Amino acid sequence: MSQFKFSVGPWNVHTGADSYGPETRKAIDLETKFAMFRELGFDAVQFHDDDVVPNMNDLSEDEIKAEARKVKALLDKYNLKAEFVAPRLWMDPHTTDGGYTSTSREDREFAMWRSFRSIDIARELGCDLIVLWLAREGTLCAEAKSPVEATQQLVASINEMLRYDDSIRICIEPKPNEPIDRSFCGTIGHVMAVSAATIDPKRVGGNLESAHAVLAGLDPANEMGFALAFGKLFTVHMNDQNGIRYDQDKSFGVENLRSAFNQVKVLVENGYGKKGEYVGLDVKAMRTTSDEDSYEHLKNSLEIFKAMEEKVKKYDYAYANELIREKKFEQLEMYVMRLIMGI
Repeated sequence: MSQFKFSVGPWNVHTGADSYGPETRKAIDLETKFAMFRELGFDAVQFHDDDVVPNMNDLSEDEIKAEARKVKALLDKYNLKAEFVAPRLWMDPHTTDGGYTSTSREDREFAMWRSFRSIDIARELGCDLIVLWLAREGTLCAEAKSPVEATQQLVASINEMLRYDDSIRICIEPKPNEPIDRSFCGTIGHVMAVSAATIDPKRVGGNLESAHAVLAGLDPANEMGFALAFGKLFTVHMNDQNGIRYDQDKSFGVENLRSAFNQVKVLVENGYGKKGEYVGLDVKAMRTTSDEDSYEHLKNSLEIFKAMEEKVKKYDYAYANELIREKKFEQLEMYVMRLIMGI
């Protein structure tokens, strides 16, 4: 049995549309997804603000809160928690040039409005975590923004959120590129620096996604470990990635099984989850997947994660430490590979 609690977002079960083609599967309503999430063994749901309130730009603050309470009732029906709410700034006409770092004051104000409403939604759902995926907080044209001023704008925006609700936590999900060219906060190290610059660093941490670390040419387990060393790993997005390409969101472990093992290992070794943190998935079904198989990638990711968790439990630390003392790293490497392969 796993020692972890698991979360998943509604967008993980999607229509199969991508940048180069139309939908290939039927849309599934939120309650149907909740029922299946519970059946699969998930404990919580991750949300974008408009997953909860789809037409929120057209509603008043009170109307937004009322719609959020309806989703909270659905969560309660299926014994699910809300893990976090993330303002989906990258999909709005106001934020084609970014939100917090937009060159337009009007757009920056809109980004703050959505962020405040995301906080309102989170409180109605009973969670205290706001995730910021800074999708367009960077440049399409290198000379269009000052990286100094933009970084200062980002810190100032987070400070406004911290002041808006003194119990909320802010969690930055770094990514080095895509859909923008140059990100202002591309790695977990950038997250740590931004956190330290805010008015309440203890409430600002990171969400490390496996694929995003790979896209930065970094090791996901090391990035998780870096955040854990500072007590800043507020949540994780487990998935996989076939090299430095576009963000693929593949099922956890399907490309890099040894990397998957070490990601689970660093979480187990450092007590991740003991403060209520979830192991979150951010995975997408293949475009060719049929409607009836819409949840297979979730099942596969959970199965691989739990299998790696069992491998970690069998890891012989005494033997490994002996090899480390003697610098017998070839033997250590083969021990790990035999353990993963079950031979």
